[in-house]
Amino acid sequence: MRHTGAVPDPGFVRSRSFWLDDLPADDLLARPALPGDVAVDVAIVGAGYTGLWTARSLLELDATLRVALVEAQVAGFGASGRNGGWCSALLPMSLDTIERQHGHAAAVTMHAAMLDTVEEVGRAAALDGIDCHYAMGGFLSLARSPAHVARLHSRLRDGARFGATADEMRWLDRQEAGAVVAADGVLGGLMTRHCAAIHPARLVRGLAASVVRRGAQLYEGTRALRIEPGRVVTDRGTVRAEVVVRATEGFTPALAKHRRTVAPLYSLMIATEPLPDEVWASIGWESRATLNDARHLVIYGQRTASGRIAFGGRGAPYHYGSRVEPGFDRVPRVFVALRAVLEDLFPVLREVRITHQWGGPLGVPRDWHCSVGLDRSSGMAWAGGYVGDGVATANLAGRTLAHLITRTDSDLVRLPWVGHQSRRWEPEPLRWIGINAGLRLPASADAYEARTGRTPRARAWAISQLTGH
Repeated sequence: MRHTGAVPDPGFVRSRSFWLDDLPADDLLARPALPGDVAVDVAIVGAGYTGLWTARSLLELDATLRVALVEAQVAGFGASGRNGGWCSALLPMSLDTIERQHGHAAAVTMHAAMLDTVEEVGRAAALDGIDCHYAMGGFLSLARSPAHVARLHSRLRDGARFGATADEMRWLDRQEAGAVVAADGVLGGLMTRHCAAIHPARLVRGLAASVVRRGAQLYEGTRALRIEPGRVVTDRGTVRAEVVVRATEGFTPALAKHRRTVAPLYSLMIATEPLPDEVWASIGWESRATLNDARHLVIYGQRTASGRIAFGGRGAPYHYGSRVEPGFDRVPRVFVALRAVLEDLFPVLREVRITHQWGGPLGVPRDWHCSVGLDRSSGMAWAGGYVGDGVATANLAGRTLAHLITRTDSDLVRLPWVGHQSRRWEPEPLRWIGINAGLRLPASADAYEARTGRTPRARAWAISQLTGH
């Protein structure tokens, strides 16, 4: 089969995020593409966190396995190289949802597995010599209105119900929250211990090097066109395998017959210039705790190891037909809004220069429920649907897939997300109408709270129905 694509351009890849731009000059050169038809034991489509952790875990369990990964650009081109750098125990679906479907014990077990996974990412990175700037500073959600206070106390009660101890989750008063980070207008905050700030591109490129050292074949610049039982058809040739793993997340709709499997929704970010010592002295944030507040519209931030603030949020539209294009990564009005939120949190940043603006698609299942599984009869495996909570979750997914594929009996294969099947999204134009209408709800709910100080119960209920929370 003749190749129809181009060799990945390091400059284009570097332009996709601050994190990718921050890598050493030669670290984004593409590895060789698929040379033609090959046969392996396991073929993995997508060389982001999910695909790479799966390959690493497979080769840990059985070093003789022939494992091949195909990646359209370079490893880490997608969300793995563009995200907010939160290695957290958060899931896109609530523990209440897991409890309703599988029982209380299953929800507690899933939560415990995620807590362990946050630490496992740090352990594995250290073992493989990957300096991903891993800093277990916790996760602080700020309350900046009475509605925020009530919402966070509710989350604290929910956490306790699913096994979170006072050491894991605790309420901070105004002074305690200010000692972590001196944001403006803070009434208190909810601190969760199990969350690490990382440099996501360092982690994903380090993992790519690690799996190659362990014996995997990583073919970059190789676009998968369709996946079928026993084979992956690419623009460079066909990879035949007993097991085919789909690990494509927000880029899944580009595969034949997967247009409605997940919806690619965009999250966007900005990064400041390195801040001077006097600015950090006024902000604090020495622990590098990851940070958001309790508004309905998702925002997220971290203090990078290089002394910047990387800050992101939602608000970009869904594009008709689940299209994913480079131009969708940049929405000027969202970048303006992110800067405004950042300056509202930290007025001292009003004169600070923003050096990077970027974004990328998330994989969103119809029920907002991530999953991992293997259909033994067809050999088709999958993992994903993280809705932006994939840094740690992908590690758990990769280890679980490896156990399923190698028939290794463990507690991982009995976790409640294993085998979950989300229904497909509606056809267009219903998908476009419904998603974009839903995307307006969080900002509308936040505006109502700002005006009245009260939670808009109908809109909050609608958001919970749409998102599974």
